[in-house]
Amino acid sequence: MVGFITGLAGVILWTAVDRFSEMRRFYVETLQLRPHSDRPRRVNFVWGGVRLTLAVHDSVAGTNPDPLRVMVNLEVTDIDLAHLHLIEAGVPCLRSPESESWGGKVATYVDPDGNVVQLLELSPN
Repeated sequence: MVGFITGLAGVILWTAVDRFSEMRRFYVETLQLRPHSDRPRRVNFVWGGVRLTLAVHDSVAGTNPDPLRVMVNLEVTDIDLAHLHLIEAGVPCLRSPESESWGGKVATYVDPDGNVVQLLELSPN
């Protein structure tokens, strides 16, 4: 069957129970994402029909040993302002905001579990 995928429903970032509070704090307070639902072991963020979920999984321990396998891309309207906010909050930065050949800007950071989070300021065209 070709073409049975109709879009991206969401992404889940699994974390350990003892790391959940720090991860939640990063995504809710530092990145200032507004929760769609917020439970003791799971928090969801929704944009249109796409979800980003942080949740506890009993088989996950510690930080991500291979953080480049998955990269979460989040869209921003002012990447330079977002970058200043994250630097002031002490978020590790792998790549400061840079212009891309496609017209937008990209900056790359690391969340408390070691996952790579990239901010994208898309081109207005």
